[in-house]
Order: sequence, then C-alpha cells, then structure tokens
Amino acid sequence: MSQHNQPPSGALHRLARRVADIVAECHYAQRRMAALHLSPDSYLMASNGAPDTYAEFLFRTSGPLLHEPTARLRSTGRHPVS
Repeated sequence: MSQHNQPPSGALHRLARRVADIVAECHYAQRRMAALHLSPDSYLMASNGAPDTYAEFLFRTSGPLLHEPTARLRSTGRHPVS
C-alpha cells in the first residue's frame, strides 16, 4: 500500500486538537456565563460597590464560585476545563 493513500496523521491531529480546544473554550464560557447570571450580586442595584455589612458580603458570595486555574494552566494561557 502506498503512502499517498493514507491521510496525513499530523494534519488530522492538529485539526482534532483545534476542535477540542474550541469545544473546551465554549464549555468554559458557558459555565462562566451561568455563574455570572446566577450570582446574587447581579441582582443588586449597586453591585459595583463594596458590601455595607458582613451579612451583605456573605449574601454576595453565597453563589457558585469558580476555582482559580492551576499555575500550570495559567502559564500556558489555557482555560480550565473542569
């Protein structure tokens, strides 16, 4: 069998990696948008200001929190997938 009949595996691997990166970025963006939309802070009138009381601080931070990416992911510039 000649080598011309086989697809170039390097190009397919790069294409698959790009598709996987796009899907991972869309997944991260969807999770981030859901967290921002569901956060209690987005329903307050003056959400840009600091909380006035400790109870208000606890209320604002009661929503789902996203974990900070690891140092390895930050150094490569990639978003977390989890």
